Amino acid sequence: MFRRKQSSAAQEAADAAEEAGAEFDPTGGPYDVDDVDLDDGVERVDLGGLLLVPTPGRELRLQVDEATQAVQAVLIAGPEGALELKPFAAPRGGTLWDEIRPQIAADMARRGGEVSEREGKHGPELIGSVPVQVAPDQTAHQPSRIVGVSGPRWLLRATFLGMPAIKPEDAGDWDDVLAAVIVRRGTQAMPAGDAIPLTLPPQARPQG
Repeated sequence: MFRRKQSSAAQEAADAAEEAGAEFDPTGGPYDVDDVDLDDGVERVDLGGLLLVPTPGRELRLQVDEATQAVQAVLIAGPEGALELKPFAAPRGGTLWDEIRPQIAADMARRGGEVSEREGKHGPELIGSVPVQVAPDQTAHQPSRIVGVSGPRWLLRATFLGMPAIKPEDAGDWDDVLAAVIVRRGTQAMPAGDAIPLTLPPQARPQG
């Protein structure tokens, strides 16, 4: 059932699914919501357009617009790195990643960064680094590995930061975090490239 040795988080999710008699493989995705039985006993954080399996030792952070309370991106952070997730509407043909990948690479180059392409588990990935201002008189380089995963009328853009970007061959634990993600596009009409709406989980919403 499982493709490779799993992280402890992936094993915990698998054990919960097996106890519930489900067939959810937490290393086999990312998944479309229609392909998963959400009553499988696996704990997930519901963010509307994304459903995530909590990972021990890593913190879930949401980039929220203060005025609208809209979630703009999801960040899963750990001591050695982080994973940023952004889902987008895509055409049925699934070509959006091929279209925007050169644009992302060009933008990184314009910002003074370096970027190259490699073949990964989900197809072409971008590996690069861009300069960031860490102090008024100090600049550092932020390494990143950007992955595009195409699903039914959606594209999940996943950006690995830190060690998972520097050493992708040793990032199996982080790849398992991405593989457990579920995308819920919804049935509404959306132009290709528009962000799929994300929402605060119920326990994080303001009361009143």
